[in-house]
Amino acid sequence: MNGAGDATALAAVRRYTDATPLHCYRLGGGAAVVSLDGGGQVVAKEGAGPNAARAEATGLMWLGESGDVPVPAVHGYGDDWVVMDYVPPGPAHPEAAKAFGRGLAALHLRGAPGFGSPPPDGPADAWIGLAPMRNEPHVDWPSFYASTRIEPYVRTCVDRGVYDTDEAAVFDAVCARLPELQGPPEPPARLHGDAWSGNVHWSDDGRAWLIDPAAHGGHRETDLAMLRLFGTPLLEHILGGYAEGAADAGSPLADGWQDRVPLHQLFPLLVHTVLFGGGYARQALRAARAALG
Repeated sequence: MNGAGDATALAAVRRYTDATPLHCYRLGGGAAVVSLDGGGQVVAKEGAGPNAARAEATGLMWLGESGDVPVPAVHGYGDDWVVMDYVPPGPAHPEAAKAFGRGLAALHLRGAPGFGSPPPDGPADAWIGLAPMRNEPHVDWPSFYASTRIEPYVRTCVDRGVYDTDEAAVFDAVCARLPELQGPPEPPARLHGDAWSGNVHWSDDGRAWLIDPAAHGGHRETDLAMLRLFGTPLLEHILGGYAEGAADAGSPLADGWQDRVPLHQLFPLLVHTVLFGGGYARQALRAARAALG
C-alpha cells in the first residue's frame, strides 16, 4: 500500500472508530493492519466495489451473532471501508479443526429467512471476492441456485466467448434438473458463502476463524463443497466435527451429500471462470457434467 493508500486506511479508522491510528502495513486485497494509539491493531479493508464494504460488515455481524464460529468483530463501516478486529495468525491444529467443524454445523442451522436472502441490513447487490453477487430471497433452493448462482455467470461466459452454445447447454441441463439433483429439500442455512481455504483463518489463540464472507441464505452443502475445492488444511477433521455437530443437533447431512459436491462447486468455479478464465472454465464444465451423472 502506497502513501496515499496508507492515508486512506488511517482516515477510515479515524472515521469509523474512536481510536487514533498510528501507522499501517498492507495485507493485500485492499486491506491494511492499522496500529492504534494506546495499543492494539485493527484491519481496515476497502470494498471491491459499490456495497462491498457494507456486505462484508453485515455478513460478519450476522455470522458472528451466535458465537458458533469466531469471526472478527466489526468496529464500523461505510460505503467504501469496513474496520474490524485484527486476528494474529497461527498454525492449524486438529482440535481446532474439529471444533470449527462443529461450530460451522451449528452456524448453518441458525438458518436464514430464505434462499438467497442477504444478512440483516445487507445489500441485495453484494460481492463474492471481486465478482458481483445478487442476494434476493427465493421460495426454494433450485430456483435460487439456478437464477442467481449459475445462469448469470454462464451468460457472462457465453458473451465473452468462453463457452459455446453446446457447452452452455450443459449448465442449462443442470438448472432444469436441480429439483431432482438437490437431494432431500432442506431449510435455508446461514452460509459464509465463500468458504475456501483462504477464508478459514487459523489464529494464534488455537482457533479457526471465518473471514471475508459472502454471506447469504443457502444450502449448507455449498459451504462444505467450497472447503473441498482449494485444499483446506485438516479438512477431514473439519468434516468429522461437522458430522458430529449436525448429528447431535438432529440434522445430519442427507445421504449422498458427497456425490453432490460437484453441483455445489459450480458456483465458485463459475465465479473463478468469470474472474480468471483459463482452466476454471474447463473445471466448471466438468463439475456440471459430473452433477448430471
